[in-house]
Parts: sequence; C-alpha cells; structure tokens
Amino acid sequence: MKKIILVLFSTLFLFGCDSGGGNDNNPYIPNYTFTVDINVNLPSYSNLQFPSNAVYIPQGTAGARGVIVFNSGSGYLAYDAACPNQPISGCSTMVISGINAICPCDDEQYSLFTGLSSLQYPMKRYRVEVNLPNIRVYN
Repeated sequence: MKKIILVLFSTLFLFGCDSGGGNDNNPYIPNYTFTVDINVNLPSYSNLQFPSNAVYIPQGTAGARGVIVFNSGSGYLAYDAACPNQPISGCSTMVISGINAICPCDDEQYSLFTGLSSLQYPMKRYRVEVNLPNIRVYN
C-alpha cells in the first residue's frame, strides 16, 4: 500500500510541475537567445521603480521586436514587444498604454499583468531575475 501511495504522489509531483513558459509555441514570434541587464537607477529605466509602470527596450537589443518590462507591484514581468497574433511586419511592434500593450496592426489590447487578450496567443513571456537595482531579462 505504501508503494502505491508513493507512486501516486510521485506521479502527481511530476505532472504538477510547470515550466513557467506558458504557451511558447507561437508561430509568429521566433525564439531568440538573449540577455539584457537593466539598472533601474538609470533615468531610462527609473519608471520601473514604481508599480504599474513599464519600459520598452528597443528591437536589436532583445526579442523579436524589443522587450517590454513591467513592474506588477509584486514583481517584474518581461514580454516580447512583437504582436503575438500577427506576422512580423512594419506594424507589429506593440505600444505601451498604461497597464496595457496595444498592437497597432489590429488595435488588440494585452494586459501587462497577465499578457492576455481576447485572441488566441498571449504575449511571449521572458524570464526575469531581480537583484535590485539590477534586473536581468533573458530567454
């Protein structure tokens, strides 16, 4: 009986693990390997010191169309700035609007708290490592 319970708990433990990646199988956003270090004491990133603020890190530095870093109040989140439901094009770089990111191609709004909208794919999320005043965003 003890063996059955041990196998049951082991199985639940293995299948209960989450990679933290969400839906990483987005056909529109390629996977790029990058690391970006941000110092929130620098003027360009000082907005990240306050909850519900976001900054855009331009394309060429990270991600497919740049990266949006957001202070949720309980931590930091980072997303690719490419519209998740559009092919990469001239209009597919999202724009920060308060606590949302807006895709100019279709005017769809994505919550920076969750990365979700009403469409199929959420914003592509990246890993964040916080050691204030430094924040590392990487894939």
